[in-house]
Amino acid sequence: MSYQKLFLAILLIASACRAQTEPGEPDLRLLFTGDIMLSRQVQAQYSLRKRSPWSNLKALFAKADWVGGNFEGTIGDSSQCLLEKNCFATQASAVPILRDAGFRGLTIENNHAGDVGTAGREATRTALQQAGLVSVSFETSPQFIRLKDTTIALIAITVIRAADGQVQAVPSVEVAQKLRTARKLANLVVVSIHWGAELVDWPTETQHQQAEWLVDHGADLVVGHHPHVIQAPECIHGKPVFFSLGNHVFDQKYLETKDGMIADCRLHDRHLLCSAIHTHTEPGSYIPELADSDTTSANPLAGCSPAETPSLQIGGYEIRPEPWTPDASRDGIALTGWKNGTLQWRTPRRNLLSVDSGKLAGTDSEALLFILERHQSTLDQEEGVRPYVYAVGEHGPIARWRGSALAWPLLDATVDDRSGTICALHRGDSFLVPNKNSETTRTAVYRWNGFGFSGAEDVGERCAHSVP
Repeated sequence: MSYQKLFLAILLIASACRAQTEPGEPDLRLLFTGDIMLSRQVQAQYSLRKRSPWSNLKALFAKADWVGGNFEGTIGDSSQCLLEKNCFATQASAVPILRDAGFRGLTIENNHAGDVGTAGREATRTALQQAGLVSVSFETSPQFIRLKDTTIALIAITVIRAADGQVQAVPSVEVAQKLRTARKLANLVVVSIHWGAELVDWPTETQHQQAEWLVDHGADLVVGHHPHVIQAPECIHGKPVFFSLGNHVFDQKYLETKDGMIADCRLHDRHLLCSAIHTHTEPGSYIPELADSDTTSANPLAGCSPAETPSLQIGGYEIRPEPWTPDASRDGIALTGWKNGTLQWRTPRRNLLSVDSGKLAGTDSEALLFILERHQSTLDQEEGVRPYVYAVGEHGPIARWRGSALAWPLLDATVDDRSGTICALHRGDSFLVPNKNSETTRTAVYRWNGFGFSGAEDVGERCAHSVP
């Protein structure tokens, strides 16, 4: 072998070794910012200077597959404000600025989302949708997006009451159902939550408890806001939690509120690894800039790398939710069935309260879909939570049980795949003596008998802990 050929062979071997040992580019890069407020002084400064608040960050955003943030406010006129003070009514003309900056979607569930009432919530959703931006409220959660070959579920929650009275509780049945649906249908579940105390730079004990509950019920990543200052992220039960990303674009004047954090999360080899990018906004300015030249500080989440959840497989089909599109209906979830990378069927969009699955007919049986929907029954004339059971075939879901009531009015139900049973949370009243306002509850266990449900033996604490 000549010297030149030997040298070329060595170069090729060295190159192959580097390819095996050096990490490649991340499969996906997701960025999440803190609070974005485009009213008051931000609006006044932009109207005067005509410079995008993201002029310093556009290059960073261009490197990401997804950029999201929390839109603190509502589209509407200030004359419609429900409160005299601190109303963040924003003009619809501000929305294209977000799209042009590189945002792909925004959560719109916070204490200012209802500043001009229901009309403002609807106007916000419409303006974002028309701009091609995903809008995520609690009502429309989980919202599903598909990036490359990964399905991501986005859930928006606020435990801080809005001006129109809307607020969620953590823990609660409603949040648990959305998390269960997201966990079952998505590879990655991201929860955006408005919580904590304003201007407090450490998470409260309540935030810690809520974070643990969210993670235990399906969240892979939690991004928080509302304190308007940074709260250090932590790894909780193996999942990254950003307690507060602080302000991103805001007009508050306290020095601590001028610093923000961007959650920089990279999905590689089916594992999620997050770090923080810090931003700073000079006093009197509305334009954040990188505080650390796009490098991350010491990363408390370095060892926190949860794995993606595999896609749901039933009847030989990969079950996926139909992802969001700009012309998608806001109502309901459509399920799709895939085989060998090809779409085989699609269901109509329906208002699914919860999606679960399990081997209800025994450990050797094929899994069945167990879905909760809200419908009015012709039997009891009550609109309530109804259970449905579906097998999956070549044309899609095949109904095995069509929403008939169980023993008592139903609040929630989960599948225990180990025992093949359903653990149900019921109201404390009955169909004979109904009381929708009943504050008592009871649990019951049911077993699928092939054409319906029969009462099963009590499984004790395992059932009690499977429902909130």
